[in-house]
Amino acid sequence: MSKSTIDAQDAFPKPESMLVTLLHWPWRQTLVSLIERFKEHRLGQTAGSLTFTTLISLVPLLTVTLALFTAFPIFSSFQIALEKYFLKSLIPDNIARPVLGALTQFAAKANRLGSVGLVVLGITALALMLTIDRTLNSIWCVQRSRPIAQRVLVYWSALTLGPLLLGASLALTSYAVSTGQDLVGSLPQSISALLNLLEVAVMAAGMAALFHYVPNTDVRWRHALLGGSFVALAFTAAKSGLAWYVKQVPTFSTLYGAFATLPIFLVWLYLGWTIVLIGAVLAANAPSLAQGIRRRPAVPGLAFEMAIDLLRELWLSHLRGEVGLSSLSLAARLRVDPLQIEPVIDELVDMDWVGRLEEAGAQRLVLLCAPQQTPLEPLLQSMLASRSKGLAGLWQRSDWEQLKLADLLDQPALG
Repeated sequence: MSKSTIDAQDAFPKPESMLVTLLHWPWRQTLVSLIERFKEHRLGQTAGSLTFTTLISLVPLLTVTLALFTAFPIFSSFQIALEKYFLKSLIPDNIARPVLGALTQFAAKANRLGSVGLVVLGITALALMLTIDRTLNSIWCVQRSRPIAQRVLVYWSALTLGPLLLGASLALTSYAVSTGQDLVGSLPQSISALLNLLEVAVMAAGMAALFHYVPNTDVRWRHALLGGSFVALAFTAAKSGLAWYVKQVPTFSTLYGAFATLPIFLVWLYLGWTIVLIGAVLAANAPSLAQGIRRRPAVPGLAFEMAIDLLRELWLSHLRGEVGLSSLSLAARLRVDPLQIEPVIDELVDMDWVGRLEEAGAQRLVLLCAPQQTPLEPLLQSMLASRSKGLAGLWQRSDWEQLKLADLLDQPALG
């Protein structure tokens, strides 16, 4: 079987294989890992930061979207479908209409700002997307983001074309539903349930695309879909739960009166971002959870040890005539959490000892140095003991300067 066939099967897993994976999934270990990673990355604070950034960026985002629909009147039906979707699917009914109405008024007034003001609004809108980019890369332990020009181009395209494509699909769906109602009077309950399931699937696919494309690393589709499905289901449950709470326990209305919409909306934004970040953590940790790999304790010298193991495995792969290994395959062979090994890979790439090759959307790691001729000193200084004044005696007595990389790797045995 060719490598491309294997990659295709891994990228788009069959439904039955996903069902088997879910049935045998280590749910208890997943819960423990999610709690640990949530605390480790301080995602509660990150969700608060994203909530504030979202609140500031909502008007610029809506302004750009409305400007797009205004420039092309033929897409007005798409705009109506998009507004209905946000009212019904993304925001609890209790706060949907007043929030959307206020944002629309603010966005309409933003057109009077002039060219400089519109540029500032555009920068504010992109700030949210760059914050999301930085957060997801941090969750995947990626130390190097894509070039800023590339990120801005991609996000600006998503900002302008995304609402248009989503509005078009929603408008077509709305037309099909209305046509069906004209023909049969009222839709059967099974069809209504199917449409609700379709909305959840659209959100799951959108979040999976976010988890797959935004981190500057190789994220498998099966892992991105797992995180996206969690976000869609949890988002739907949270929306219903918050709507029920606000209706049954009128705490906000009692305290804030007519001003209650704003704190409820802030709570919803924070809850939504918390769900998205948990889904991202689930997608990022899915490889280690699926293989039953636990994180190694952070002891002194751990990075150096993993670097030696990684280089040895890549050397063995080279001697076997293989065309490199993906980071997930390498982590599986070493029985190491992929998120723990990612910073080590980045360091070795910076040293030009390891190279990243990307073909057909899949990254492969290859060994660039010759272990027999490569001095070990740069790796020792980078990951074990820097050649500082306090460690000068250690370096003088250790004879580390004479070591080559092959001295620690040993000659790997083929077989």
